[in-house]
Amino acid sequence: MPVLLELFGELAEYEHLTHELRATEQGLAAGLFGERPVAEALIAERDGDALGYALYFPTFSSFLTSTGVWLEDLFVRPSHRGEGVGWALLSTVAARVREQGGERLEWAVLDWNELALGFYRRLGAEGMGEWITHRLDGDALEDVAGKAAAIAGSLANSPSRRQQASPRSPMDKTTAS
Repeated sequence: MPVLLELFGELAEYEHLTHELRATEQGLAAGLFGERPVAEALIAERDGDALGYALYFPTFSSFLTSTGVWLEDLFVRPSHRGEGVGWALLSTVAARVREQGGERLEWAVLDWNELALGFYRRLGAEGMGEWITHRLDGDALEDVAGKAAAIAGSLANSPSRRQQASPRSPMDKTTAS
């Protein structure tokens, strides 16, 4: 775990996101090895040195009704880029997707990361330009989550819910003019 945390730090620095890095060994241990692991990680090594890593977790597609994987991170230390490390990590994740019956592997790339974008294009990966990633975190997540009970209560008492509870006769229609 210390090696992964070190690599997370290097990725955050590369992506100019060190201000967002809050990973802890305890959080990583829970995510990878806890009672309900939610992610898996691969570390590429040579002669005991970590060259890079991949972190991924399962997804489910409603359109395909099948599983897949979201590749959260694929990072290769700059001194080892161009040596096939990225290929090795990505192909191993892809093989695991297929072994588990999954039908797709997806990830996001920063729009300025031309090195990564070129690598993915060479693999034959398709950019999903029409999809825009969104995120709720911090106060915004707390605000939305805090409204869940109120929204559920108002939906339970909405007129359409009451109509479903007491069906009306087909002759009992309201017309709009």
